[in-house]
Parts: sequence; C-alpha cells; structure tokens
Amino acid sequence: MAKGYLVANIRVKDQEKFQEFSGMAMPVIAEFGGKVLARGPGADRHEGSVSGVVMIIEFESKAVAEKFYFSDAYQAAKAVRDSCAETDLMIIEGAE
Repeated sequence: MAKGYLVANIRVKDQEKFQEFSGMAMPVIAEFGGKVLARGPGADRHEGSVSGVVMIIEFESKAVAEKFYFSDAYQAAKAVRDSCAETDLMIIEGAE
C-alpha cells in the first residue's frame, strides 16, 4: 500500500502561538503514526515566491493522513494555527 504524505507551507505570524499549535499537533501526528520527514524554514526555493516553514509528514496511507487531518484533536490544533499563520496544505498518495 502506498504511503500518504501531508505537505504544508506555513507562513508564521505569531511565533508564540505557533509553538502552542506545535505542542498540540505533534502528539496527534504520533497518535496517527505520522513521521515528520522534513520541517523548517531552510528550503532552497528555486521557483515561485512562496516562503515560510515547509513540513512533510509521512503516514501509513493517504486514508490515515486524511483521518489525522480531520480528527477532532488536529482540528483543535488547526484552529490555533489558523490564528497565527497562513498555510498551504496538501495530502497526496505516494508513488509507491
């Protein structure tokens, strides 16, 4: 079964609130078996003008990634994130 990946680009406006979001989100990621593959502001951007923190999280499948995203616990964390950041977020099935 192909893995599922959550890919996000987050433009943080309030670092303190974002730390609150991270503290809420990380246990939920672990609960759903997610593995953070990459995280940070240091992406070398070769095309486009989007900036921010890039995050890639691997899940067992796309279905599990979707369950994580729509879980009550993550939606509570997302509400905090929405108050302190602008986010582009996608969930995609892996190629293999």
